[in-house]
Amino acid sequence: MLDGLLLLLLFQFLGEVLVHFTGLPIPGPVAGMVLLLIALIFRASSLHRVAPAANLLISNLVLLFFPIGVGIVLEWDRYSEYGLALLVSIVFGTIAAMFIIAALLKLLLRRPSA
Repeated sequence: MLDGLLLLLLFQFLGEVLVHFTGLPIPGPVAGMVLLLIALIFRASSLHRVAPAANLLISNLVLLFFPIGVGIVLEWDRYSEYGLALLVSIVFGTIAAMFIIAALLKLLLRRPSA
């Protein structure tokens, strides 16, 4: 599992480096996730190394969101000015993400497995 965690951290680092040197307007961890996806597509045998670490992180996801909640509470004055815009964007973003995920799941389940 340690090697899987190191792989995840390596791809996050590579994403940060890519964003830093190219100036892409996306967060480094997102770029790293895309790089990891590309690597797993071309080398699916690495999935068994990454899966235990990823499952451990997913099972403890609540702990990863705790600092975000603390930051929102500490910066409440700033967020309260844009409360309506934040609420609308969160609601519509969640609905859009659910529709996109459902469409992709439907598409992927329709394809025959290799």
